[in-house]
Amino acid sequence: MTPPTTLPALHPRLADAARAAAAVARGAAGTPLGSPTPTADWDLRALVDHWVLYTGYGLEHRARRADLPEELVARDFAAEPDWPQRYAEQLDRAVAAWRDPAAWQGDVDFGGGSTMPAEEIAKMNLAELVLHGWDVAAATGQTLEVDDETARAVLAVVEQYAEMFREYAGFADPLPVDDGMPPLERALRLSGRDPRWRP
Repeated sequence: MTPPTTLPALHPRLADAARAAAAVARGAAGTPLGSPTPTADWDLRALVDHWVLYTGYGLEHRARRADLPEELVARDFAAEPDWPQRYAEQLDRAVAAWRDPAAWQGDVDFGGGSTMPAEEIAKMNLAELVLHGWDVAAATGQTLEVDDETARAVLAVVEQYAEMFREYAGFADPLPVDDGMPPLERALRLSGRDPRWRP
């Protein structure tokens, strides 16, 4: 079977989300790492460490079908003064890894011995990039800016996988939504986030 030569429409959405995440990371520099975040159990340090690990390094490693080394899992990214720049560079590498059409073929390890189609994994990473990007933005007095098409893609992922994320305590209970809300606000609410949250 010949590998495809074109990329799924999701790839530009990953690139846009990565651009937005890098901008938020730059704006977060200097905020005290003990600051509260919309993710109640995590302060800013814990949130940044999770965000950088899974949406930066994890995104690339999944494209390449490689496990995350323990040294990365244990690393305190937020303690590094230049973490926003390093994260931006890592996001570039991750988006580049998904630029290979072969990365979208077959299955990817989802943990616990289970696998999922590569495109579904990419969808969930897109949602994590944007939702945790919003968390960091809210915790540091910023606004996450993504294209409308990216926001709609994230909403679709949240609608598809919200219950699964809740099973793993990744999402809180949903907040009310209506069709008149912008897609990003609906995605935030359906994932259990309050768009009006302030530190």
